[in-house]
Amino acid sequence: MKYRNPIPTVDIIIELEDQGIVLIKRKNPPYGWAIPGGFVDYGESLEEAAVREAKEETSLDVTLLRQLHTYSDPDRDKRCHTISTVFIARAKGEPMAADDALELQVFKPDELPQELAFDHRKILDDYLITVY
Repeated sequence: MKYRNPIPTVDIIIELEDQGIVLIKRKNPPYGWAIPGGFVDYGESLEEAAVREAKEETSLDVTLLRQLHTYSDPDRDKRCHTISTVFIARAKGEPMAADDALELQVFKPDELPQELAFDHRKILDDYLITVY
């Protein structure tokens, strides 16, 4: 019997030293601005994956503050069915785009781009309602 299960992912809303929120411009499809994140590796906790993905894509060491929510709409990623647990994190330092990130920018909460990859507009709207 072959099982088709959703794939676990993490996304990390990184608050950078009172400067704003770190977003990456994706190097691979789907293109556009996105919250840093990615797939959870086998044997890795969600928290470990969040810290690793943040470092890989932004070159920042993050401190996880808490989970925001889990997003499971089967259509959230057109490539496959993913379930993403979103973390809020804080970081210091100079972010640099790396790995799957073509570009990186720090946005003030009221200046976030409207068009974002995946369901990241909804995630950031939920974050802003919760935090601000």
